[in-house]
Amino acid sequence: MDETTLFNSLLLLSFLVAAVVFSTLFFIKAPYGRYIQRAWGPLITNNLGWILMESPAFIFFASLFVIGSNPKTLTLWTFFLMWEAHYIHRALIYPFRIADGRKKMPVLVMLMGMIFNSFNTYLNGRYLFSFSAGYPNTWLSDPRFLCGLALFVAGFAINRSSDRILRSLRQPGETGYRIPYGGLFRWVSCPNYLGEIIEWCGWALSTWSLPGLSFAIWTIANLAPRARSHHAWYRSQFMDYPPKRKALLPWIW
Repeated sequence: MDETTLFNSLLLLSFLVAAVVFSTLFFIKAPYGRYIQRAWGPLITNNLGWILMESPAFIFFASLFVIGSNPKTLTLWTFFLMWEAHYIHRALIYPFRIADGRKKMPVLVMLMGMIFNSFNTYLNGRYLFSFSAGYPNTWLSDPRFLCGLALFVAGFAINRSSDRILRSLRQPGETGYRIPYGGLFRWVSCPNYLGEIIEWCGWALSTWSLPGLSFAIWTIANLAPRARSHHAWYRSQFMDYPPKRKALLPWIW
């Protein structure tokens, strides 16, 4: 089996597994954060877990960029910087800003995250930098790229601003939960998840690729059920939780 055949098989598998994950996570809560369960095995600190889990994405993507056979056009450089902006933040900045960085997550969850990030990075990086027909600089003026980039930047901003609001809820040493207010929390319980979904939908549109679409679907499959669980948890824990606030989509769901 040559690499192109393997790549296409893995891409198909990614869509199939995403559907299974989406269905499963409505019944099984991923055991980290407020849903942590010691029955899932050995634990490590949240900040170390996030570093180890997210680092393969920016390191592996950079390697694929360097060895890629497609011309390093300004378009490819733009895609490279978009991806790295997200994952360098997620791996090297976010872990040191989360208020509960000393809390624990199962090593198994960290390993599953590492596997997904490596797999997903391979699909997107290998396609963009080697298997695609290439992205000429004229792609930068294509409406699909421009709309996708706008969505990516908007999602990035929503995610970061929502994370800041969540961090501000706790004083040093506090471990409890409070009702978040401000920003898109006015309408939904998980605007940080909504921002990340918008971000990777923008990536799919701007790259106009099946690997990009796969990533967007995976993001929805992972975060939509968790947003629903968070929303239900908030309602069960706080009698004064805003009744009109939705889980993920303003006024809808």
